Amino acid sequence: MGESIYQVEIIQWHKHEGQSVEKDENLVEMETDKATVELPSPAAGVVAKILKRDGQTAEVGEIVGYLQEPGDVQPAAVSQAEPVEAVESEGEAKAPTAGGDGEEAEVAKTIEPAAPGRMKVAPERPRTPPEAVPLPEELPAAFPAKVLTAASRREEMLPMSPIRRRIAERLVEAQQTAALVTTFNEIDMSAVIGLRESYGNEFRQRYDAKLGFMSFFVKAAIEGLKGVPELNAEIRGSQIAYRHYYDIGIAIGGGKALVVPVLRNAERMSFAEIERAIADFAARARENRLKPEELQGGTFTITNGGVYGSLLSTPMINPPQSGILGMHAIQDRPVAREGQAVVRPMMYVALTYDHRLVDGREAVGFLRRVKEIVEDPARLMLEI
Repeated sequence: MGESIYQVEIIQWHKHEGQSVEKDENLVEMETDKATVELPSPAAGVVAKILKRDGQTAEVGEIVGYLQEPGDVQPAAVSQAEPVEAVESEGEAKAPTAGGDGEEAEVAKTIEPAAPGRMKVAPERPRTPPEAVPLPEELPAAFPAKVLTAASRREEMLPMSPIRRRIAERLVEAQQTAALVTTFNEIDMSAVIGLRESYGNEFRQRYDAKLGFMSFFVKAAIEGLKGVPELNAEIRGSQIAYRHYYDIGIAIGGGKALVVPVLRNAERMSFAEIERAIADFAARARENRLKPEELQGGTFTITNGGVYGSLLSTPMINPPQSGILGMHAIQDRPVAREGQAVVRPMMYVALTYDHRLVDGREAVGFLRRVKEIVEDPARLMLEI
């Protein structure tokens, strides 16, 4: 199930006991704290017994069920208690009797002798409806009185999924173990928007991929990381591990939670390779089909809250990484250009970094480098 995984949650069995299954057919869906995965059937046969039901957890190495292959002896069935059955007589129930001081009204029912092999139990008392919450004696005339019942204020308790538990642990870990600081800047997106309008159709026809904004930011972030290697490093004990490769995590919403698949050696990828990889990640994230190994590692992360309408935020780093770049919504805003107020498509960007490794000057320099490249993408071609 992947490194560091010791427990899974059974999400759904695709076959019931007694149903046949083919070899390599998806048999059961499981969820780890990193991803949702499908377990294929190791052979053709019949599902003989399911030991771990939907919603239950299983440790790594634990048996979750038995598959009966042709010629196998089916495991002994799990003994189940005989269902309890209440038997009421056909006689009429006694009517409630009004009692005097200290007496209570009650409903009596008779129970006939149970047939052999059956158990007899007293029937449940009828449930009384929930009492109405008392209202104040006086209410403003403008607000009509509404009777509130317990049903209108009910709560529902559901267990956290392994992925949500892991996200919670990582966010708390980030705040407790790192000195987090966020710095901001804004980027004029006119040049990138112009390139997409001019070459977007040709790009799609040639590479079968949409030319998005993310590939420009991946390229710009890599150039920024080359100038500030601390943002691509991590603290290991009393030492700093500087990486000379760039595994960029791309935060993607979809499926059951936010996931961060990783572009391995992104510095070697073209615009088309980046866009195709991100599109594939997004499609499989919606279907919960990302592999655990695709979500592991990563030296730096980029997240785009702008797709949800976020104008500005302070993203949280994914420990043990030292930085995360946050993109936001593009809005037409007035800006000053050569002494004149003009309207341009602007985007706020944010860099959250670990101040134990990265100083403020370097963090600001990284964002300025990203801004320079996105506002003038020709720098990528000229390597300036």
